[in-house]
Parts: sequence; C-alpha cells; structure tokens
Amino acid sequence: MSVIRGRAWKFGDNISTDLIVPGRYFHLRSKPKELAEHAFEDINPNFARSVRRNDLVVAGENFGIGSSREHAALVFKILGVGAILAKSFARIFYRNAINLGLPVIMLDTSAIEDGDLLEVHLDEGVVIDVSKNLSLRFKPLPKFLLDILKAGGLIEYVIASKGVTAFHEV
Repeated sequence: MSVIRGRAWKFGDNISTDLIVPGRYFHLRSKPKELAEHAFEDINPNFARSVRRNDLVVAGENFGIGSSREHAALVFKILGVGAILAKSFARIFYRNAINLGLPVIMLDTSAIEDGDLLEVHLDEGVVIDVSKNLSLRFKPLPKFLLDILKAGGLIEYVIASKGVTAFHEV
C-alpha cells in the first residue's frame, strides 16, 4: 500500500458529505454498495461508474464538511478509490476515512488537474504527478495511522494487534 498509482478526479473546495452521498439516498445506508453507486452524483454523474481501482480524489479546502456520516468515506472505499488528496479535511471525515482504511493526504493540490496520472508514496510523503513530472511533498502520516491504513482499517488493526480472531456477541 505504500505506493498508490491512479488517475486524478479533481473537485473544488467545500465538498460536503451531502455532495459525496446525496441525502436523498439515506435509505440506502444499510446497503453500502448500492449507496456507492450514487457517489458525487450531483457534481459528476459519471464518477461512480467510471472511477477505477486506485484512482484518486483530489480537492481543495474543507473536504468532507457537513454531517459525520461515515458512509461518505465508505463509498470511496467500496468504489476502490486509492486515496483522497485535499488542502484540508473536515476532522470527522478525516478520522472516518482513516478508520475505514482509506488514506487521506493533506497537501497543496493546486497544480493537479483532472485526469493527471498520480503516484502517492505514503511512506515518503510525496505525490508524483507523472503527467507533469512534478513532485509534491506532504507531511508523512504518523506511524500509527500508517499501521491502521496498512491493516485495512481500525477494526482490522485492532484484531491483528490483539490477536483477536473474531468479535463475539455478548
């Protein structure tokens, strides 16, 4: 997971959780795969059916503002998005993404354009815009967050680190 290579899907500032997953589909929250089919429907109707595994969502300031629904991060994981790059994130969205095993990287995304081929080197703290032969540095994630991401999410991390084989109902 330390290198993620994919195409950029560029969005602007203040992308809310309602733009990521329109509220009118709230009734699908127990059917996350169906919910994912509506990701970004109001700003790019082709996104959910056109995004490919490891493609990267790139945005400006305040990505994930709005409600604290973890479904907004979950739909990206279901669709196979490799990471989300933005100038800044809403705090709850950021933690939801990490907890689900979805990398979120804060850096200046101004030079990245829609469709650029990108490589994200999580361990080194660099994004390479292959289309432009440009390197963009970011502050590497702390080791404990990288460990959560490498495990596939917080639940998987806890299970692996505690030697738990399954959760049992009490």
